[in-house]
Amino acid sequence: MADRLFDDYYLASLYDRLSVDRGDEQYYVQLMASAPRVLDVGCGTGTLLHRARLAGHTGRLCGIDPAAAMLAQARRHPDIEWVQSTLPEAGFLAEFDLLVMTGHAFQTLLTDDDVRAFLAAAHRALVPGGHFAFETRNPRHRAWEGWTPDDVVEVCDDRGRTVRVWHDVAEVRGEYVTVTETYASDAWPEPVVGRETLRFLPAEALDHVLAAAGFVVDERYGDWDRSLMTPASREIITVARRGPDPR
Repeated sequence: MADRLFDDYYLASLYDRLSVDRGDEQYYVQLMASAPRVLDVGCGTGTLLHRARLAGHTGRLCGIDPAAAMLAQARRHPDIEWVQSTLPEAGFLAEFDLLVMTGHAFQTLLTDDDVRAFLAAAHRALVPGGHFAFETRNPRHRAWEGWTPDDVVEVCDDRGRTVRVWHDVAEVRGEYVTVTETYASDAWPEPVVGRETLRFLPAEALDHVLAAAGFVVDERYGDWDRSLMTPASREIITVARRGPDPR
């Protein structure tokens, strides 16, 4: 969901209906099962942590997100901590065994300074030996070429009205892809359009910034079935271990 659309309470109510076909949830729930304290960064509506709780996780589950509208949906699940903030602003210190960042949210860190600040905060939030698990889209797969207005998803809102959602690529410039996301309904006077820029870092660049921030890559996959990553893989799925503080 792009830009200001994250802060729209009505559109936040549609988010889970648009994300029913996620292939990543089982992978992350399995990771969480062995971690007593888990932080989900960019938790959105909280469905992943809720699913982990339903699967039997009895430890600390905490979700953090800067968008109030998304957290309003998440707070339907009172057995989980919800924090409205960004990770660098939250100030967690050695509190978690596992940090996850799903939904390709890492790609919204657009500058090198953004990446460094986030990874420094992730390093501080984890206990020594803790892990950071996340995914980004493999730029060689060129996923943006499939983001066209012809690919329309339809969902129903709480009042039974049909809402159509589609994407369109506005610009591709080096590592950066800018995309619009349009919501439309016959019941509305006009569509609602958001705009978002994503950064597509190759695996080699990810490994470099992770090492500089004091992380060691323990696992790398190309899809949610844990198949090894190849140049043609859709995903760059990474599990990185918190090492010593970087010098």
